[in-house]
Amino acid sequence: MSEPKRVTGIGGIFFKSQDPEATRKWYAEHLGLSDSKYGSMFEWRHADKPEVKATTVWSAFAADTKYFEPSRKEFMINFRVENLEWLLGELKKEGIEQIGEMQAHEYGKFAHIVDPEGNKIELWEAVDEVDEK
Repeated sequence: MSEPKRVTGIGGIFFKSQDPEATRKWYAEHLGLSDSKYGSMFEWRHADKPEVKATTVWSAFAADTKYFEPSRKEFMINFRVENLEWLLGELKKEGIEQIGEMQAHEYGKFAHIVDPEGNKIELWEAVDEVDEK
């Protein structure tokens, strides 16, 4: 059996904003982005499993959010991964330190690492919806 894929796509793009609500409204009005409590959700289908619906998230966070720490950057990228626990084990073997504990929610598992430039990276093993037609 082959190893799982590491990163399978972009799960989300998150950035700090002085006024997240006004920013979301601007993007909705002028660019047509929908808005939810998590930001705008872009739905797509898996190329090798078209019956599976997935999402990529765009979201503005408050300028004073602590969620991006320890990074001092104004943004954070979320990468979708195939098997988070396996990947965290591989990254540990490669000397990459996990930041905090892995979190599990109904929509997937999350963990964080930091790249050599100090950018916090969120890894997401998503629970995608299967279209039961």
